[in-house]
Amino acid sequence: MIEVIIADDHPIVRAGLKQIIFEEPGIEVTGEAASGSALLEKVRHQSYDVVLLDLSMPGMDGLDALKQLQIEKPRLPVIILTIHPESQYALRILKAGASGYLTKESASDELIRAIRKVHAGGKYITPSLAEKIAFALDDGASGLPHESLSDREYQVLCLLGSGKTVSQIAEELALSVKTVSTYRSRILEKMQMENNAELIHYAIRNGLAE
Repeated sequence: MIEVIIADDHPIVRAGLKQIIFEEPGIEVTGEAASGSALLEKVRHQSYDVVLLDLSMPGMDGLDALKQLQIEKPRLPVIILTIHPESQYALRILKAGASGYLTKESASDELIRAIRKVHAGGKYITPSLAEKIAFALDDGASGLPHESLSDREYQVLCLLGSGKTVSQIAEELALSVKTVSTYRSRILEKMQMENNAELIHYAIRNGLAE
């Protein structure tokens, strides 16, 4: 039996995933968490075979939780299941140690295939993501300005690119407005840009905006 824990702050999403998995023989949901910190607490006290992890959660988000899991449970496979398109986070997430990346629009049979594959020790990526990885490995595609950003700076860039204000980003990421403004200043400096308009244009052009 493959024991799965679902980490997502939306009860309806967790219920839907549980229903999909319930109908599949050999896989069982044996844990749920509504935040990254709750997930870490559970995996410290109970063993699981696969983690289904959302990126956007209050408090400790999915990316921070993934990094901590890599330290504490490096052999535990993690599938990121998120609303964010592959173009935004997939490469960065896989580099951070995830075993798979799916959007919440994925078909239920694809989710089951992903669980089985990562449990067997493999990585699960879609054909479109495989193509993106191939381009990223191409020398000609490397060295884009946003690659130099930290994970949090990159997160802020994607949200700015989606047209969100500093105040909205602060609320979404549970940070102070001053902290988000500092990240914005660092992003502008690292990417050698002058203002938000340039950042938004860059994010849209490179598929980083939602």
